[in-house]
Amino acid sequence: MARRSVHGVSLAAYFAIVFAAGFALGVLRVLVLLPSLGETVAVLLEMPVILTSAWLACRWIITRFGVPKKGTAGLIMGGLAFALLMTAEFLLATLGLERTVSEQLIRYGRVPELRGLAGQLLFAAFPNIQLALMRRSEHQLPVSMMNRATSEGADN
Repeated sequence: MARRSVHGVSLAAYFAIVFAAGFALGVLRVLVLLPSLGETVAVLLEMPVILTSAWLACRWIITRFGVPKKGTAGLIMGGLAFALLMTAEFLLATLGLERTVSEQLIRYGRVPELRGLAGQLLFAAFPNIQLALMRRSEHQLPVSMMNRATSEGADN
């Protein structure tokens, strides 16, 4: 698959999977958690679930689509997926909830929305973090090989 195609497919898949999970969790949060626990607690309970889903989806997508481990692939995948996510959020707010763009922007001054935005920024960073961890693990010797190398050095 060509590099440009890998970027497009991987970021679209990452956005779609996490958006679908977030949408489902958002409905659950609003209908079940929010009425009994309040907005801040509901968001705090939702965040680890969606971030774990995003982390796992990101890792699977990188492996499945062979996202290049070098260069800017992680930045492109995360940055453009974040842009799609924010676009979808604004479309839902304006078309679905009948808020103006200004009203939606003002909401980011509230604690629950700030926490949500922090989670979305982590979502954007995950591809770059995942790729960095993969690069790092490729450059490390397995523990058994390191033990063998140190014991051979001691024999000399």
